[in-house]
Parts: sequence; structure tokens; C-alpha cells
Amino acid sequence: MPATPAPQAPSRSRWLALGVLATGMLMTILDGSIVTVAMPAIQSDLGFTPVGLSWVVNAYLIAFGSLLLLAGRLGDLIGRKRMFLAGTGVFTAASLLAGVATSPAVLIAARFLQGVGSATASAVSLGILVTLFTEPRERAKAIAVFSFTGAAGASIGQVLGGVLTDALTWNWIFFINLPIGVATLLVALSALPGDRGLGLKAGADAVGALLVTSGLMLGIYAVVKIEEYGAGSARTLGLGGLALALLAGFVVRQATARNPLMPLRIFRSRSVSGANLVQMLMVAALFSFQILVALYLQKVLGYGAAETGLAMLPAAAVIGAVSLGLSARLNARFGERNVLLTGLVLLVGVLGLLTQVPVNASYVTDLLPVMLLAAGFGLALPALTSLGMSGAKEEDAGLASGLFNTTQQIGMALGIAVLSTLAASRTESLTAAGRPAPEALTGGYHLAFAVGAGLLLAALAVAFTMLRRPEPRESQTPTSTTAIPATTRAVSGSSRTNAPSVTETTGSR
Repeated sequence: MPATPAPQAPSRSRWLALGVLATGMLMTILDGSIVTVAMPAIQSDLGFTPVGLSWVVNAYLIAFGSLLLLAGRLGDLIGRKRMFLAGTGVFTAASLLAGVATSPAVLIAARFLQGVGSATASAVSLGILVTLFTEPRERAKAIAVFSFTGAAGASIGQVLGGVLTDALTWNWIFFINLPIGVATLLVALSALPGDRGLGLKAGADAVGALLVTSGLMLGIYAVVKIEEYGAGSARTLGLGGLALALLAGFVVRQATARNPLMPLRIFRSRSVSGANLVQMLMVAALFSFQILVALYLQKVLGYGAAETGLAMLPAAAVIGAVSLGLSARLNARFGERNVLLTGLVLLVGVLGLLTQVPVNASYVTDLLPVMLLAAGFGLALPALTSLGMSGAKEEDAGLASGLFNTTQQIGMALGIAVLSTLAASRTESLTAAGRPAPEALTGGYHLAFAVGAGLLLAALAVAFTMLRRPEPRESQTPTSTTAIPATTRAVSGSSRTNAPSVTETTGSR
């Protein structure tokens, strides 16, 4: 039984709804980056150990990444508006708890709850968006706005985190979410379209929910602890193997369950699979830009927290200009695939330049060109988002949204684990060889940037091959009830469809 669609909202109401969704995304992304800047102050004030401090980030990441898929499907079943409101409410309340925390345990618990709330709201946001904007040009504009909000949130968070921590206290990085969250809830009540969903009976698979959530949680935990225990340790391999077994069990369960939580038809389109695989590689690579560049500015060049955020603002500015001013028109004229390829080439240039950045870098000559080339992200992300969502029918829009967000989080976790570990290992070896600390740090970052560039080249290859053939335009409209051609109905059990973060879409033209 298909979900009951909400009546088509007037144009003004739809753009107001987009504003609500974008604000929710901004709050989520901003919270992730704003915390990293305040970590030293949090450690000093609450008495965190160095290992314990990592859980301020990890608790949020594990909850967020492991619940996105489940939350997205629940949105299809019980209503996406309900899930968005519930998630925003939980996130706002958890932000208050984090702001008043007086011990490490309370802050970690609050961060976990923030992750739960963020996952619940974020997982359905794209699903709501694509059912609101069905006309291709309007949808392209809406996705550009939504994508820019996410991309800009990270840079804004770094600036805001530095300013709030320096001017007030670290507590205000959480208190700032309160007015934003309350305003979002109030506007969302009337702005977002109501939807009844399919009903829990259409996908009430408790066993599947347990398998996928526990598998993702264990997998993300294993990845984020690689830096501490090592990739080849018995702990990492054991947890990783158990996570893969749980996820494999989930796929088998979905293929045999009468009412699966995640119908495997979502994997049928090659374009959705390609778009999500590209995103995982791209996000993993760009961790080195978002985080390691900030560390380079502070630890090597001696920038302060606020100065670091300001130094990275040009990147946010060009991403915004391209996302909002050009991406929709370029996608309409040249196709998402071609725009995506162009954006990835620019991003390879970003990390390529960073592999050559010197110890005593000049901002204008060495770093500003890097920030400007970040415009490639403004091209790539809207194109990927369009590709990642365009193959979903209305009844699967929440699931497709949850999958797309899950892919992003897995890529982020992999980037954090792999690139930071490589950078730290290279720095230690250079230090042991007698190199000065700034030179050793820079050498470590150079290695991470080079590996990140390699990941982007892999993403470029995937985009060029998997997104090569155009698919029927009819399959791109989520509200369409056009049947999928019989030749694509059978879901393969091959290894191409066993990755939980890989989805499938159309739109390569």
C-alpha cells in the first residue's frame, strides 16, 4: 500500500518548509563542528581524560550514524513530519542538558541523545524535500539550498565555536541550539506537510531493526576507535567482523521477511548505488580538508580558534556562491553526472595543493587558492544529492534519505579513523627521526592529504563508470507510481548490494 501523499502545498508554503528543513540541517551540522573548537575548554573545565574527551564526539557520531537508516524507514511508516518534530525536540532538549552538564558522564549522555535527535530529524529531511518539490528545476534549486546549508554549517560552526568559547564559555555552544530548535519546531508545525505514512504493519520488522542498528553501531564504534587500538588489533578486527555479520544478517532478513524494514528494491538503480559510493569516498577524503586543515592552521601556523574559522570562511563563501547561484542551472543544462565529475576534479586539486603546503605558509599564496577551489564541493554535493534521491518512490523517500545520510556518516567515520591515524603515525616517525615538531606535523598532514586525493580519484572513477548510462526520466520522480521495468525487478544477492550505505538512483545524463 503506497503512502498517502500530502496535498501539494502552495509554492510559498513549500519554500517555507524548505527553510525549516534547512535550519534543522544547519543546527545538526553546526553542532558537529562547533564542538571540535571548544574541546580544550571542555576538557579543562570538566576534567576529561584525553581518551574520555574523544567520547564528546564519538557518542554523538555513534548514535547519529547507527540510527539514520532506521529513522528514515520509520518516517515512511509513521509519517516523516512526526519524525522530524520528534527528532528536533529531542535534539533541543539534549542541547539544554549538554549546556548545564557538570560532569563528563552527563555531557557524554547528552551528546548521545543529541545524536539520537539529529538522526531522527535528519533522516527524513531529504524525503520531505523531494516529495515537496517534484518539478525538476524547483527541486534542483531546493537541493542546492539544502546542500549549501550543510556545507556552510561546518565553517560557520568553527567561527561561532571560537567566538562563543572565547567571549563566553563552552556551555554556550550548546545553549545556542535552544532558540533555533524551539523556533524550528514552532514553524515546522504549520509549514511541513502532514503525512500518515504506510503504517507500521508495512515494515514492522523488529528483528531487522535490531540487526541493522546494532551492526551499524558496532561498526562505527570499531572505526572511530581505530586510532586508539590500531586497524589490525584483535579488538578492531573482532568488532568489525561482528558488525559485518550483523549487517549481512540484516540483508538476508530483508530478502526473506514478509514486511521488511528496508525493501531491497531501493538498491535496484545503479545510479543510486553509484551516488552513495561516491559520497562515502568523497566525505572520507574531505575530512582531511575540514579537520586537518584546521589543525594545521592552529598547530603549525599558530592560529587561534576564531582566526582558524575566519581563515576557512572563503571556502564556505565560494561553496555557497556555487551551490546557490550556479549548481541548479548547471545541473539542468549539463546533467548531474557531468557537474559531479567537474566538482570532483576541483576537489582533487584542493587536496593536491595541500600536499605541497609548506611549514611557513603564506595564507594568500598557499592557502587562499585552496579555499577557492573548494567551490568544487558546491558543485559535487547538490549533484550527488539529486542522484541519491531521484530514484526513490514516495513510499521509500524516507528510506532513501536515511541511506544517503548513513553513507555520509560512514564516510566521515572512515575519514576520521584512517586519515587521522595515518597523519599521527607519519608525524611520530618524523619526530623520532629528529624533525622539528612543526615539520613533523606538516609531514603527517601531507600524507593524509595525499591519501585523501587518492580517495577522490577513486570517487571520480566510480562516478565515471557507474553513472555512465542515463536511466528513464520517469523513475526520477519520487511521487511517480510508474512500475520499475521487469528487467530490473530481481534484486541481486551479489556483493554489489551488501553495503548498508550504498543506495541507488537515477539522473546520470
